[in-house]
Amino acid sequence: MNDHSQPVLVACAHGTRNPTGRRLIGQLALAARALRPGLTTTAAFVDVQPPTVVDVVRGLGESATPAVVVPLLLSGGYHVHVDIAGAVADHPSAVAARPLGPDARLVGVLTDRLVAAGADRDDPATAIVLAAAGSSDKRSVQDVEDTAALLQRDWAGPVTTGYGSAAQPPVPDAVAAAREAGAQRVVVAAYLLAPGHFHDKLQGAGADCVTAPLLPDERIAAVLLDRYDAALTLA
Repeated sequence: MNDHSQPVLVACAHGTRNPTGRRLIGQLALAARALRPGLTTTAAFVDVQPPTVVDVVRGLGESATPAVVVPLLLSGGYHVHVDIAGAVADHPSAVAARPLGPDARLVGVLTDRLVAAGADRDDPATAIVLAAAGSSDKRSVQDVEDTAALLQRDWAGPVTTGYGSAAQPPVPDAVAAAREAGAQRVVVAAYLLAPGHFHDKLQGAGADCVTAPLLPDERIAAVLLDRYDAALTLA
């Protein structure tokens, strides 16, 4: 039974054509519901696949159903500050939460993925390139840089950033720069929630290996709920 005293959690992802990516994003919303029995969750997207966040929020608004839109995005960029902000702007019963990252728990997942890929966190000759999708929004780039700084605390070798589009440097350039700086091994840490277009592109970036995306992991569902709760506190 749903607890109608709690606003609906609208889990808003970018959207992907990758079937595994779609499944993992769907499972993330279900995991949040499992951690918070009675919470109603629904999915929305900013690109590629329906339903759009605009349509979902409009529908909830028409029935006067309170909602919190939580971006299933790792940094704040156009989709957060324009698409999602715009979707809730005309509906007083809806609010938007901040994106999932930066967050120390996400860095913990990144570290686990790196270790699983065979990277040695104590080896100063192993360089890490934190690879994000990329955005022209400086706030998004700063969020990724902040995440790299958090990861660097647990890593002996250098941690730098690279982007799939819109921001500099591109991931292949960041990998090449790490080698030129003396790294004996370069590992790309995929700062992506799920498989899809950007993760596929990382395989050709010239690194020694590429980590798996962040999902699935229960810590991400906990971050999702924290963003939901924080948005309600500020509402």
